[in-house]
Amino acid sequence: MPKLKTKSGAKKRFKITATGKIKAGVAGKRHRLISHSAKYIRQNRGTKVMSDSDTATIKGFLPYGLR
Repeated sequence: MPKLKTKSGAKKRFKITATGKIKAGVAGKRHRLISHSAKYIRQNRGTKVMSDSDTATIKGFLPYGLR
């Protein structure tokens, strides 16, 4: 069987935690922040852990995990 390729966009955007969960940066933080409330900006600081349904899709993009 041939080796499976990792999606190059996924390896740049996601990290896998020690427990196997996937974390990613939060969307909507690059521009147009004046129109967002301070609460929105504050809550979207840092990274988020992806939901279970998204995790299943992302792990399909990363067949061998991230090294």
